[in-house]
Amino acid sequence: MLIPRQADILEIARKEGRVDVDSLAMQFDVTPQTIRKDLSELCELKKLQRVHGGAMYPSNTANLAYQSRRGIAAEGKARIADATASIIPDGASLILNIGTTTEAVARALIRHHDLMVITNNLNVATILSEAPHTELVVSGGMVRKSDGGIVGAAAIDLIRQFKVDFAVIGTSAIDEEGALLDFDYREVRVAQAILSQARRRILVADGTKFERKAPVQIGHLRDLDLFITDQPPPETISELCQEADVEIIVADSEAIETPSLMSGEEV
Repeated sequence: MLIPRQADILEIARKEGRVDVDSLAMQFDVTPQTIRKDLSELCELKKLQRVHGGAMYPSNTANLAYQSRRGIAAEGKARIADATASIIPDGASLILNIGTTTEAVARALIRHHDLMVITNNLNVATILSEAPHTELVVSGGMVRKSDGGIVGAAAIDLIRQFKVDFAVIGTSAIDEEGALLDFDYREVRVAQAILSQARRRILVADGTKFERKAPVQIGHLRDLDLFITDQPPPETISELCQEADVEIIVADSEAIETPSLMSGEEV
């Protein structure tokens, strides 16, 4: 049985995705130590998941095990990958970041010719090491054992040495305001570097990303040129993309074009 304050904390976490110690202490007029004890007990009961400075609601914010994530929306990710590969021409240069969707893109690129691919994703590197006509560059840095991602200053330094035709990035979540979110601030810094070093920036993300939350912001949809997904996004997201001239492509469907590409006509 939870005491009333703990039940209220759990409900706040359910609605907002995350709670922090200081805000809860002020809201309930108790000490931070009391809130930490509440959070510890809720986490022991597996009601919440501890993060630095607070806790997250696990049902919609926990970063699922990497192998499990590969199985989520697998068909949609394959369609996204095929659509992305159809846009990238032979002879292009690109950077792929960490994620199961970018892995799918790598598989779809194996038969391309004369590509240069830079990545901080060991899984992408393994896939493209079998591509006979691709030049592959892998960043240095700390390897995250959970998913084969390479993070840290060394990875950022290498990425900043390149100026590529395309950046293809994934994200853990997209909120209703268009923020692109992730769980690890170290990967966020790498993703931001990747976006800054590309002439055209592509987000690849399936529809489940609209239902998730994550605590660290990579950037915003307005920072992109193209968003490739597997199902029509929520209306608010479509409107944000139209306002920012970000083209949306729904894989296996007609492209949802931006106003600038449609001569002023409405979508």
